[in-house]
Amino acid sequence: MSNRKKSSAPLLLAAVIALFILFLIWAARKASTGGTDITDSDYYSKGLKYNETLVEKRAASVIGWHLQTELVNQTLKFNLTDRQGEPITGANGRLALPEATTSQDHELLLQEDGPGIYHVTLPQGLSGEQLVRIEIERDGARISRQLLLSLPPRPEMR
Repeated sequence: MSNRKKSSAPLLLAAVIALFILFLIWAARKASTGGTDITDSDYYSKGLKYNETLVEKRAASVIGWHLQTELVNQTLKFNLTDRQGEPITGANGRLALPEATTSQDHELLLQEDGPGIYHVTLPQGLSGEQLVRIEIERDGARISRQLLLSLPPRPEMR
């Protein structure tokens, strides 16, 4: 009986080593061939801007600016107020739309409609989810936000 236990030990050890080697081969193949595809070609620069965005949010909260956003058809409307709820006038703003074919952003300037009320008209043909960046600045103070717009699909051409 003890001879049988001694003779099966090397086979068991060889089987464990073989399974381990097969697992290593499978893991190496999986790591080298699979993986997720990049869904955002500008992911690296957005990661670099992450800390800057946090600082800007903190700065905006310190100065007390509040930005409310509303999407009506193809027009984005913004209401910018200070800590007391008073409108902030005379600010310059821009909206950055990422270009699908290049790494450059297409910038649109905001127009002031009234005290603290700004708007920008989005280009025709935009549909689906669009990640845009809004920046509004006045006298060295700046508020910056990233917005995920959900635009209706374009009507089919017949």
